[in-house]
Amino acid sequence: MTSFDSWSFNFFSMTLATLAIIISKSSVTVALPIEFRPSPWSLAHATFYGDETASETLGGACGYGNLFSNGYGTDTAALSTTLFNNGFACGTCYQIKCVESTWCYPGVPFTTVTATNLCPPNWAQDSNNGGWCNPPRVHFDMSKPAFMKIAQWKAGIVPVMYRRVPCVRPGGLRFYFQGNGYWLLVYVMNVGGGGDIAQMWVKGSKTGWIRMSHNWGATYQAFATLGGQSLSFKITSYTSKGTIIAWDVAPANWNVGSTYTAEVNFH
Repeated sequence: MTSFDSWSFNFFSMTLATLAIIISKSSVTVALPIEFRPSPWSLAHATFYGDETASETLGGACGYGNLFSNGYGTDTAALSTTLFNNGFACGTCYQIKCVESTWCYPGVPFTTVTATNLCPPNWAQDSNNGGWCNPPRVHFDMSKPAFMKIAQWKAGIVPVMYRRVPCVRPGGLRFYFQGNGYWLLVYVMNVGGGGDIAQMWVKGSKTGWIRMSHNWGATYQAFATLGGQSLSFKITSYTSKGTIIAWDVAPANWNVGSTYTAEVNFH
């Protein structure tokens, strides 16, 4: 009887240990993310930049590069400084509807855009006459295709109502690497839920968690030697404060100039 009890205890202990390993290495939340909810509607104004091809929207202050190949398409907008929040608003999503203008398309409830760029101030012009993105104005400089979904482009500028909404992204977070052997710069894309990032950490297979600093836009950097190690990332949402871990996103033979996709995302 004593032998059986000892065997049962050892088996139970081993089972708990195995479960602990599975839980610690699985792509689960470590600080329960709050599901992002739409914000109330607020008043702003919208203009557009570029032409119907939206080619001028490529690149941008958030660092998403080719918006077409990276999944953002033409439904994008540059935010005024007040909204841009030093780049922490990169990746956020908004519903925008044209209001109180004869240029609005009737029967169009709204269109949804992702923040991919900064609309900088133009202090040479009055805030109500050309300096549309001057603080403290709340303004959206949309791609022309996105603007043309809610209003006639000849309007130039229209009053709009807007609200933050959850970003619906297919698949997991994507990480594009740049840097060198001592510096890793990561562009974070395809972020769901609130769409934004507050903090980020990287972990090599031979290191502990290393806190990354915000570089600019949607990029984070670590000054560390991480070559030859598989890399995991821990990401905290700016809006919901929830945190998720993406284990072993990049293999040990990762390279700069490559994109790696996680199995997890915010919602």
